Formats: sequence, C-alpha cells, structure tokens
Amino acid sequence: ELVEEVGDISITRGIFYNFLHLQSSASANMFEMCMNVLIVFSSLTFMLSTMDLSTKWQLLLGWFQFASVAVFTFEYVLFMYSAGENPKFRGRGLLVYTTSFYRAVDLVSILPYWLTFLSWLFVGGSLTPGSVFLLFRLMRFEKYTKAFTSFDDVLRDNLDVLAMTGFSALLLWIFFSSLLYLTERDSLDQDMANYYKSVPHSMWITLLNLSGECPLAHYSGFGKIIVGFIGVFATAIFGVPIGLLGAGFEELVTEEDDDDENVESSDEVNVVSSTPSSATGAGLQTACYQFVNGIGSKSATRFELSIYALIVATVIIGVVQTVPGYESFFSWLEWVAVGVFTIEYVLRFIGCGADPEFSGLSFKRIRYILSFYSIIDLLAIVPFYIALATPTSWVDRHDEYFRMLRLLRLLKLDKYIPSITLVDDVVRLKRNVLTVSCFAALTLWVIFAGLMYIAEFQDNSMEIDPLPLYGCVDGCTMSDRFSNYFNSFPLTGIHLTGDFPMVEYGGMGRVVLFFIVIAAVGVTSIPSGVIASGFAEIVQSKTKKGPITKDSAAGDDWFDIKYRELEGQSPPSSSFGPTVDILQFAVKRYLDGAVDECTGTTVRTPISIIGRLFFMLLIVSNIVAVVLESIPKIDKYVGNEPGNMFDVFEKWSVLFFTIDYSLRLFSAKKSREALFSPWVYAFTFFGIVDILSILPWYVQWILSKSGNINGDEAKVFRIFRIFRVLQLEDFVVAFSKLDNVFRASKDVLKATGLMAVVIWVGSSALFFIFEQNNPNFRSCDASVPLTGTLGTPGCYDFVSTQECNDFYPDMCSQSAFTNMPNTMFYVAVFLGGDWGFVDFTWPGKLVCMFLCVAGIALYSIPVGTLFDSFGAVIGLGEEEEEDEETSLM
Repeated sequence: ELVEEVGDISITRGIFYNFLHLQSSASANMFEMCMNVLIVFSSLTFMLSTMDLSTKWQLLLGWFQFASVAVFTFEYVLFMYSAGENPKFRGRGLLVYTTSFYRAVDLVSILPYWLTFLSWLFVGGSLTPGSVFLLFRLMRFEKYTKAFTSFDDVLRDNLDVLAMTGFSALLLWIFFSSLLYLTERDSLDQDMANYYKSVPHSMWITLLNLSGECPLAHYSGFGKIIVGFIGVFATAIFGVPIGLLGAGFEELVTEEDDDDENVESSDEVNVVSSTPSSATGAGLQTACYQFVNGIGSKSATRFELSIYALIVATVIIGVVQTVPGYESFFSWLEWVAVGVFTIEYVLRFIGCGADPEFSGLSFKRIRYILSFYSIIDLLAIVPFYIALATPTSWVDRHDEYFRMLRLLRLLKLDKYIPSITLVDDVVRLKRNVLTVSCFAALTLWVIFAGLMYIAEFQDNSMEIDPLPLYGCVDGCTMSDRFSNYFNSFPLTGIHLTGDFPMVEYGGMGRVVLFFIVIAAVGVTSIPSGVIASGFAEIVQSKTKKGPITKDSAAGDDWFDIKYRELEGQSPPSSSFGPTVDILQFAVKRYLDGAVDECTGTTVRTPISIIGRLFFMLLIVSNIVAVVLESIPKIDKYVGNEPGNMFDVFEKWSVLFFTIDYSLRLFSAKKSREALFSPWVYAFTFFGIVDILSILPWYVQWILSKSGNINGDEAKVFRIFRIFRVLQLEDFVVAFSKLDNVFRASKDVLKATGLMAVVIWVGSSALFFIFEQNNPNFRSCDASVPLTGTLGTPGCYDFVSTQECNDFYPDMCSQSAFTNMPNTMFYVAVFLGGDWGFVDFTWPGKLVCMFLCVAGIALYSIPVGTLFDSFGAVIGLGEEEEEDEETSLM
C-alpha cells in the first residue's frame, strides 16, 4: 500500500489515516499487535468449533467469533474511510485501494461470515461455512514476510508461458477425460464405471492422472494404454504451468534472500567448519579422548570401527526382534553391545576434559552429560540396566517399547558422519527464504484444511472402509474422516505433498483439490526443496572440494585420468604382426566409426551404419520378446518345447551378441575407450553389460544338455535378456556415467544417507509403537462381531490385537504395522511420497505431519544429490565436447 502522504491531524479522517496506515505512534503499533493476536485466536476458535463440544462451549466460541468479526469489520470500515485522506485513493483510486491485497483479504474474511449470519438469522442453518473464511485473515501476516504479494510478480513474469501451457494443459485434461470416459464408462468393475460415468466425473480422476497420480488400476486394455501415455508424456506437459508457478515463486524468494546470504556467508562457513582439530589436556583425559575417537593408534581405530559395527548390528537385531517368534534373536549380542557402549561412555566421560568442545568451559562434565550425544548414549543403555535391576518394574513390563530406544544408537553415528547435527546450520543458512516459503506453505495448509473440512464434513455420497477409531464401524463415509478441522489437517497435508490415496470425494471436495493440484502443491513443496539444497550446500562446504577445471569432470577417477593421458598417443602394435593390426583397426572402425580430424565428428561407413542399426533393432526386439513371453496367452500358444519361436530367436540373438562381444575384445587394443586393453574393456560398463547379455544363455544351454533344467525353468534364464536394454547405452549415454555420479556425490551421500536411514528407522519405530494396535487396520473372522453385544466384546473393542486373539484364538489380524520390518516397508513407501494408509491414531498423525513437512524432503536428499551429480557429469561432458569442437573449428 502507498502511504507516503501524512494525514491532516485536524480532522478525524486524517487522525485515523495516520493511526492505521502510517502507524505513526506506539498506540498504533499496540493496536496492530492486538489485531494480530485476535486473528490467531479467531482462527483457533473456528478450529475448536468444529469439534464435538458441549453446548456451553459451542455458544462461547460462537460469541467470540461474532465479536471478532465485528472488530474486523469495524477495522475494515475505518481503513476504507481513512484511505480517502491520500489523494491517490480518491475517486477511482478508492476502487484500486479496495482491490489491494490486504483489503481484499479483509473483505474475503468477513463478507462470507455476514452472509451466512443473515442466512442463519432468517432461514436457519450453520455459521460454519462462513466462519472458515476467517482463516484467510492469516494472510495479513504477509506484511512481515512478503510471500503472497510475490505471486503477482511471478504471474507477470511468466504470463505468456503460463497462458500457452495452461491452455495446452486444459486441452489435454478435457481430451484425456473424454477418452477415458469412452473406454471405462461400461467397465465391469462398478467402482471404475462410477468414476467414469460422465465426462465431468472422468475429469476428477484424469486430473489426478495428469498430476502424476494413478489411484485406480482396473482399467480396460485401451484404458491402460491411455493412462500409460498420460504417465509417459502428458504428465510432463500438464505439469509445466504448475512447475512454473512453484519455480517462479522459489526463484523470486531466493533472489530476495541472496544479499542477506552473501553478507552472512563468512559467518556460516565458520559455523559449519567448527570441528575439533586436536585434543587438549594431558594424561588420562587425553588418552581416553584420543582412544574413543580413533586417534593415535591402530587399537583406537579398531575400537571405533567396532562401535560402528555394533551400532548397525544392534539396530538390525532390534528390528528383527519385533517379529513374533524372534524375540530372543541374538539377544546375547545385546549384552555385549551394552557392555561395550557402557565402556565407551565411561571413557568419553573421563576424556571430555580433553575434548575441545568442553575443555575451555566450567562444569565440563556436567555439560557433557547434558550434551546431545551423551543423552543419546544414556537413552541407549540406561533402560537395559533398569530392566535388569528391577525385573517386575514398569520399565520391564514395557520392555518392547524401550527396546525401540536401541534404534537411537543410529544417532551415535552422527559423531563420525555429521548429518542430523547439521540441520541447525541449514536453518541458519536458509532462514530468510525458509521463513517466507514456510509462511506461504503453512498458510495454504491451514486454509485448505479448513476448506476441505467444509467440503467434506457432511459428505455421505460414497462409502469407505470402517473407521472404528473414529467411531464408525459400518456405512462409513468421508464425513467420518473429516469430522473436525483437526482430522482434516493431516489429510490435507498428505494431498499437499502431491499424493492422493483417497479419491472418494464429493463435488465440493474435488473443486478444492483442483486448486490444491494447480497452485498449492508447487508452493508447499518449496520449503522441502530449500531444506534439501541448504543441506547439500552445508555438506559440500565442509568437504572443501575445489572447482572442477576444464580438464576434469565431476567424479573423475583413475580411468578418466588415464583416458586423458592417452590423448594423442598411438595404439600399441599387436604382437601377432601388422596384419592383425590392420584387422583390429578395421574392426574398430566398423564398431565405433572414425573421428574426422577436421570436424571432430564420428564418420561411419555404410556397412558400419547398417550394423549399428541392426544391433539396435536386435536389442529392442529382445526386450519386446521378454515382455511378450511374460503374457500367459502368448506363452501358452508358443509353448516350452525345445526349438520354439522364443528359443530360436534367442539362439540367433546370442550368436550375434557373441560375435559383437568377441570383435570388441579383439579390437580393444586399438580403442582408447578401453585404454588399449581387452582386460580393461571386459571390466568397463559396456564389457560387463555385453557379457551379462550372453552368459545366462550359455549357462542355460549347459544345464539343459546335462538334464538339470526343463523348459519352464529355462524361462528364468531368458528373463536375463532384459539386461540387453543396457546395451542401448552404446547409442545414448546414461548408465555408464553412474560410477562418476556416485564418486562425485559420495561426500554428500554419506551424510545425507545416514540422515535418511535415521529418519526411516526412527519414523518406522514411532509408527510401529503408535499404530500396531490401531483398530482401523484390524480385521477379524466373519464369526467375530465388530462391536460388543450382550457382554461379548467385539473385534474393535479390544485395546490390542493380541488381546483380541487371546479371546478369539487366531481370528484377529492387523493389516499393517505388525512388526518393524513390516512397518519399515510401509514407511519407505510413505517417504517416497505415497501414502497407502492415512487413518492413523493422533500420535501417528503427528508423525505423518512431520514427514509431510520435513521428513520426505530430508529423506529424498540422497536421491536428489544423485540426480544433481548425474546432471553435472552429463552436462560437463557435453560442455567439454563443445569446447573441443570449438577449438577444432
């Protein structure tokens, strides 16, 4: 808002103008602070009013909402009245002022309430639909972050591209919705037919398909082809406008933050590089400190390595012991581990005086005991001693839960590979951009959760699975899931991550989710991306890697160095004479072509081109053959008798691949790519792929001749033909660069990989503890009543599934989270962004929300690092080729 003008204090309008617009006094600042508090409390009041509270509380909350809206309305009127003091806001300027961001937010937050209030006053009904718009008033905090006002800049900067791609996306949406309506409207699967009974109905699921989700699977043959095409091609086009909005917002926020980061960069480097360089102190303290940190002797290094091994071993044992029947699996190792960890803790306690982190401080041992690593150490060993000393104590009776504390030992690895402890550095490094993006994401989350509640809390259109935890065992609908705002919040968070495990929404819910897909998903993912990039920056700054020069590339090792050394050198002569040299050169030209010294391009003879195309066709044909052979009807038609079509095709394919492999080994002496060595070629990516494409057939042939394998078993070896897809690497470079990718990103992968494991295992432990007896995931034999009748308990009446089985032997089962391995599988899926389960207990919902906010982002950093490194390796390779071509020209 433009507030350069100072109001005339001799008139009422000028006084209000200075008070509200200029905030020219302490009382004006106090008023704004009170209004901010009222905004927060009015939002909380709406959230609480959605719960099943007593009439007295509902009346109190209703009066508070009414009073809040009255105050907000009075403030809005004063803003509009006093705006005329500024000449720019007079006449038509008043309309401009009315449509400004803050006044629009004010109007949107109060007008729906008054409309529903009038409806309630004269017609009756509920005030809840109007009250939800009070959440929009949270956008007033935009004043402190400037997050949403950046959207108009993003829209202006990308208007042409957004218009073009948006129109293309709309056409794709309508086109594919119509096609799927035609293919699925008469589906034998009634659920599929219901979702595609009209084009508007079809547009809902097609929207999710285009956003990258495929919640339905029982498509017809043509439907599968269409959905497959959507997944391969159309999703990318449809995602362009969504990606532009998210990327544009992130770029704008990051640019605004660059100046602050540059000023603070020197401080941040000091923060992330503060690692102890040497031990101080003398005598026993120094010896203990050096020993437990692997300094000074081989025995110290071995002790440190044994700690690594014990940590990993005890974590694995702790996971396995949650499986019924394996409660005592390697339990003796737990005694050994606790003893070793106790000795380690005592040594660290003694040596903390020589630790640079504590040596210059008073009460150093008390500070050590209260430090992060000390608390982790104590949590990992103290419960063991308590349970041992008091066999019938509360700790011993809940041993299965305290066993989970063993998993905290993974955090001990942070001493050796810093990861979790770098999170605070990441927050400091990116705090400004995180503040802006988190405000935008959280505000959208709060608002859309309220809108989803309003859309679904009375939606009884479609039946869902029983939800006994929510008080519903039969005829459940989405209204049971969205029974109050707090239940809506985590479910909306899952959708904001881009996942849609629930599709049974009514019309209003689908409209809200449309805006979530189009606008909100891209914005809410920005904080996750900022955290990921910040973490990578911190880890890379700690490794202090030098820049990549024009003569090197990301991930270079001995092979790349040797390859550059051989540049310009002539191949060695064959020990079998010049005739073999001529043949080797000829074979090399046939296989790889020859480089034109003038243009730097690869030139091939007609025979070489024909041979190259033939092998490409042969590779593709082998892949198609693997696919066709897996289709039961085709496999049954062809049969498994010796000499069938697949056998003949395989035999000829192996013959040609064997000839090609032999020729490459023969010409390797003249190939710089093989470092002029057949042995080197045999162990390169291409050499390994070539041998994998033919070796299984020879093994199968030998076993068949010896009578140790039949036709059906031979199919297992034929599946190995799928490795031949990697031979396409010879035509499009991709996988052969993976070793460079791993080497280029190994430092970041070590730290982020540990953090990903900690998040995975830690979240799995929490889900296992909270959800192992969740009745929403429980099922019982048909003879067991769902709820108790006449004093007989039902399936859902028991606190745990074990108690249910004790009463009804082997008739009760839990579908998920039954043990740690089972839970880790599901959590791995969750961390991949797919939520197969959503109806958690409240502690489970808190874990779910953590994963939505930060867990998925942190877990995905290793994968993102690999992609970044892959791009760097491929990109740098292309730049080198361009440089070479430029120099030749």
